[in-house]
Amino acid sequence: MGDTMDGTKQHRRRGDTRQRIQDVALELFAEQGYEKTSLREIAERLEVTKAALYYHFKTKEEILVSIFEDLTQPMEELIEWGLEQPRSLETKQEIVRRYSAALSGAAPLFRFMQENQATIRELRIGEMLKSRTLSLKDILVDPEADMTDQVRCVSALFTLHAGMFVLHDLEGDPETKRKAVLEVAIDLITQAHQGD
Repeated sequence: MGDTMDGTKQHRRRGDTRQRIQDVALELFAEQGYEKTSLREIAERLEVTKAALYYHFKTKEEILVSIFEDLTQPMEELIEWGLEQPRSLETKQEIVRRYSAALSGAAPLFRFMQENQATIRELRIGEMLKSRTLSLKDILVDPEADMTDQVRCVSALFTLHAGMFVLHDLEGDPETKRKAVLEVAIDLITQAHQGD
């Protein structure tokens, strides 16, 4: 009995370690830049040996790519879901809502990406994100629609992205800002749809 308990705890703790490594790495990358951060420093801040860190990740590139994959997984799922739905206004509004939530969950990653653009280019993370954004655009934009309405749909996505980056400078509570950004994005999608 005692053994199985420990077994599960062990497994759970190992899952948490991976996440802790990601969190601490992202913190350090944000504080001192990706280039200047070493695996040794990440291990030190985690208070683990470099070997223990190595068990999970061999390089800091691996850590960054894993953070990216984990945080953008909801976007992948959203694209898959969206492709199976009717192209109705309700579907499009729901995509915008879910995308807003997914971006919100990945906020630390987006801040990192903004500050470390050279690294992002080198690791091709930017390209991966761009292709995901384009897949969402294809679901939201009706190629038959009037050009103005197509622009509105693309602008809804840009509005959500701008909410991640630009709106940090606006005064106000982050959740209030997120809701306002979402409302504007949904307005754009709805307006585009009324053009049908």
